[in-house]
Amino acid sequence: MSNPIKKLAGQTAIYGLSSVIGRFLNYLLVPLYTSELVFKDPRDYGVVSELYAWVAFLMVFLTMGMETAYFKFSSEGKNKKAIFQNALWSVIGINFVFLLFVVFFYQSIAEKLLYGDNPEYILLLGCIIIIDAVSALPLAKLRAEQKAKQFAIIQLTSIGVNIGLNLFLLLVIFDTNNPEQGVRFILIANIVASLVKPLALISDFKQLRFNINFGLIQQMLKYSFPLAIAGLAFIVNETIDRILLKPLTYKANVDELGEVLALGDATAQVGIYSASYKLALLVSIFLQAYRYAAEPFFFAQAKDENRNKVYVKVMNYFVGFLFLCFLGVSLNIDVFKYFIPNQNYWEGLKVVPILLLANVFLGIYLNQSMWYKLSGQTKYGAYIAVGGAIFTLVANILLIPSYGYIACAWVTLGAYFGQLVASYYFGKKHYHIPYNIRKFFLYAGLAILLFFITKWMALTEGWLQLFIHNAFIALYLLFFLWLEKPFKKQYE
Repeated sequence: MSNPIKKLAGQTAIYGLSSVIGRFLNYLLVPLYTSELVFKDPRDYGVVSELYAWVAFLMVFLTMGMETAYFKFSSEGKNKKAIFQNALWSVIGINFVFLLFVVFFYQSIAEKLLYGDNPEYILLLGCIIIIDAVSALPLAKLRAEQKAKQFAIIQLTSIGVNIGLNLFLLLVIFDTNNPEQGVRFILIANIVASLVKPLALISDFKQLRFNINFGLIQQMLKYSFPLAIAGLAFIVNETIDRILLKPLTYKANVDELGEVLALGDATAQVGIYSASYKLALLVSIFLQAYRYAAEPFFFAQAKDENRNKVYVKVMNYFVGFLFLCFLGVSLNIDVFKYFIPNQNYWEGLKVVPILLLANVFLGIYLNQSMWYKLSGQTKYGAYIAVGGAIFTLVANILLIPSYGYIACAWVTLGAYFGQLVASYYFGKKHYHIPYNIRKFFLYAGLAILLFFITKWMALTEGWLQLFIHNAFIALYLLFFLWLEKPFKKQYE
């Protein structure tokens, strides 16, 4: 019998080619954006960061959880072509309504977001969101068909176009005295890059027939709507801090500093926090690659009699690896900080370990939460995510005016840990998988202990610090390998 974990690892590696390399290449734009050549003032990078927070927020709403619905319904042996086409029609329909909304109200939206002088930002942003949302389902179809190589090629091509245009527009044409022009160039480059996806998947759109089965769409929406709510709440947890940070900080300081200075300071906080958040998201590079492979993999394993053994072993590896990533970045922060070449942004580095740990808990939650998708009880995903979103909104609104972006980091950590605990509790009751909780505490405890030991040692930045910190990382890795024995055959 073939090893299903090796199959998952292989699929993750291929998706990782587009995700890890792609994310890494996109991350190379952060040093460009935060350099003296482009946005030397954190306020200007703050504009880009806030706009892209809205992209992530709206993408979930405009895809309506139809990717997972497609995986679920097509895995049950029904008419896959009809399922795909009806799912795609529903996504196209809601995006058409969104397009009309943007076209008619972009000026009002810009003014509400304090971009009244640049309403074109809203139009350009709307185009990016719509193109990516409509392309999401054909890309999901490639994943369901296990065409990981084709998926990787399309994603990497799109990323390559985006990076190439950014380099040309920002380094050759951009006038550094006109930061608004830089924001426009970044959005235009993204639009062109996003168009690569529907063009590469044009065959799926050409085969689309106006043969809509409203009954099927209703069934899929019934399944996917709780997932869409959960996804929307998830994005609230992930991005709402950058959306709230500017208006709440501005409102807290406007009386003291005046409108111009208060707005500049608030936007700068968004830029500093977002740059630091990028370092924390190094953990999520692996998560994205893993999630692309994991969702169809878990559905495929659902009917196997050894599924629980597979799920438990995957979780053990997953938790151990995530805490290794946490140590790798947090103990080498004095190296990774040069990823942001402008020292005007470095004051935010203190939140990176907090956000790294938050992303570790997020990853474990996402892996463990497959239970409600496998069991069809997606309402629990909505309950958990909405609970986390309410906590995130309330805590940020209460704490940001006093503590700024430091509050954002701690609230993110609290929300993700709370969701992990809630998902484990409900999963144990409704779709029990006997996870090895002891190993979770072993890996978490050792990683956090090693981190605090290095803080207590307080070594001066240099080669000695680098050696000792990475010796601790190696110690953790050896413990993980000794405990898991990943090279020992698990399936005969």
